[in-house]
Amino acid sequence: MNFDFVIIGGGMVGLTIAHQLIEKNISKNICLIDKESTLGRHSSGRNSGVLHAGIYYKPGTLRAKVCIEGSKRLKEWIEIKKLSINNCGKVIVPQKYNLDSQIDNLYERGVKNGAYVELIDQKQLNEIAPFVHSSSGRAIFSPNTSVVNPLEIIKSLENELTSKGVKILKNQTSWEIEIKQKTIKLNEESYLNYGHLINCAGLQADKIAHKFGVGNQYFILPFKGVYWEIKNNLPFKINTNVYPVPDLNMPFLGVHFTPSCNVDKPTTIGPTANLALGRENYFGIKRIEPITSLRNISLLFSQYIKNKGNFRSYFHEQAFLSFQPFLLKEAQNLVPSIKAQNIKLSNKVGIRSQVFNKEQGTLEDDFICLTEKESTHLLNVISPAFTASFSFADLVLEKMKL
Repeated sequence: MNFDFVIIGGGMVGLTIAHQLIEKNISKNICLIDKESTLGRHSSGRNSGVLHAGIYYKPGTLRAKVCIEGSKRLKEWIEIKKLSINNCGKVIVPQKYNLDSQIDNLYERGVKNGAYVELIDQKQLNEIAPFVHSSSGRAIFSPNTSVVNPLEIIKSLENELTSKGVKILKNQTSWEIEIKQKTIKLNEESYLNYGHLINCAGLQADKIAHKFGVGNQYFILPFKGVYWEIKNNLPFKINTNVYPVPDLNMPFLGVHFTPSCNVDKPTTIGPTANLALGRENYFGIKRIEPITSLRNISLLFSQYIKNKGNFRSYFHEQAFLSFQPFLLKEAQNLVPSIKAQNIKLSNKVGIRSQVFNKEQGTLEDDFICLTEKESTHLLNVISPAFTASFSFADLVLEKMKL
């Protein structure tokens, strides 16, 4: 089987790159490979479903460049396909008074990025979300933030691509690549020949890149995100996204409230951000990563403890939030009236493919696109990758000079 492009990974980014290759009339001769029996089994299908409005990201970064346009395009596509969406907006509040100045920083970032944001006072906050507390009486309102069903979108994209002739191969758990021959061996009798390989493998993307001798300084550190959910006994309805002011020096947004895009589904609280010993260990520890993973985790600890005081705050604010008392305390900083009897542990768990730069000793805070003559590798494809996917796909194709 001969293809112009082979895409590794059937998450949102892999699917939208295939979509844009066709839309831009670059090629229809595309094969997408995924190791699972269904697409979206990992990062894409396990995220919160929030379509972000472009507030958090440093102006000039790839994330900032593609978020707003990408969100608009995805919403238009959702409307055409008649898929579920909840245009519920978002409020961002300082959970402690000393974080009030960060409201101004976030507002300025949002404005520079082109996001529509408003600074509001407690009275306006009470009108939008009367159950939310602001420690300083101020908040940011983002009316363009929405919530969708990620798996519904992925399935619809898969169906569209299949109808346009894209070959999607699932259950490919043991394929081998012969780089010089530009060949992928699926089994003893099946081979794929490709003109260009695009690595969108998410949690496994660094391993594939390293086979090509690309990005050897990068290593994915998995962070597990555990969710809780609101029971039906809460006397009021949380009908908008409620976020805390995040630590802008860390790549996590903090525990937040997310209403569902479906009225019969509960509002979630989370996710947490705990170091995970395993890239796909959603429940328990099935397989601990090799010694190299533990070595890089220890390097991360030593670098941040030595040079980055804010990493200490990570342990104080994030590391124990999988335990209900700690999570409940954080949740009450945003919604004071919520109680232990109002929440329960959700079966929703995600793992973030956060990239650690071994040479710099830092966590990367932007998308990484490494393009070679015959292969392209996407690393650190973190939030807002799902939101920005259509625009991010165009950016990748631009970097590939297609």
